[in-house]
Amino acid sequence: MPEQAFSELSAAIARLAVKREAVILSHYYCRPEIHEAAHFVGDSLGLSQEAARNPAKVIIFCGVHFMAETASILCPDKKVVLANLDAGCPMADMVAPEDLAARKKELPGVPVLTYVNSPAAVKAISDVCCTSANVAAVLKSLDASQVLMTPDKNLASYAQKFALDKEVLTWPGFCPTHHRLSLDEVLRLKREHPQAVVAAHPECRPKVQAEAHVISSTSGLIKRCSEGAEKEYVVLTEEGVLHPLRKNNPGKIFWTPKTPMICPNMKKISLTDVLTALETLEPEIKVPEEIRRPALRAVERMMAVPRD
Repeated sequence: MPEQAFSELSAAIARLAVKREAVILSHYYCRPEIHEAAHFVGDSLGLSQEAARNPAKVIIFCGVHFMAETASILCPDKKVVLANLDAGCPMADMVAPEDLAARKKELPGVPVLTYVNSPAAVKAISDVCCTSANVAAVLKSLDASQVLMTPDKNLASYAQKFALDKEVLTWPGFCPTHHRLSLDEVLRLKREHPQAVVAAHPECRPKVQAEAHVISSTSGLIKRCSEGAEKEYVVLTEEGVLHPLRKNNPGKIFWTPKTPMICPNMKKISLTDVLTALETLEPEIKVPEEIRRPALRAVERMMAVPRD
């Protein structure tokens, strides 16, 4: 985007945000210009926490649909507006409430641990939620020998390593952006950059995780790569994290796969979408009370567990 157009749009967004008493929240996977226009940039857990504590009357959510739903679950008294209604999450679509209800009948008494990357109606019939930042702690906190984890099978595989006293039953879901990363590509990066720290998101496949030096949530990877003494990093997660990493760490080098790891839904959100959302306060995301109340219990249990 030309600098003048960016400046004019950003200024209009900033003025209207004040008028609307709105806070603009952006996920790390959004475009760099969205980061710059937002009041807060974070991962799923960080955005949930900010939505809950921010005094703004309106939340403009630059992220995908389930994230705006989570904000609505936590903040029923606020107007939650999704910047682009077409921004969905394929992983979240891989678990439907009716399918989970059927599976629960097959596993009586087994608690359900659900990744926040899921529909509100699925959270409502889960015992507790988690993010990639606190999944290990949440899993360990459950007093059960078996736990059903939905929808990400790769995150479940990662979490299992931290709770060997439990059998983690998986759901056949995954993040297409992370899951498509091949082991061959990771091995190539390691050969070409042997001095680099390999940092991977737990949504990557187990074989990829096994080659990483660091496995952590989005915010955890940013923190590790920013605070680490090493000068080079292989970053195995959605490319949106490169903007804050390069901006805040000019002396470091960040290597990425040849085929960029891009979430197409996050990249749908534009500055024009943000301005339109502020102008119209649409589309509003409002979770019905009969779903919101039980979903809130699962989300609050998640937020009560410290992140890693």
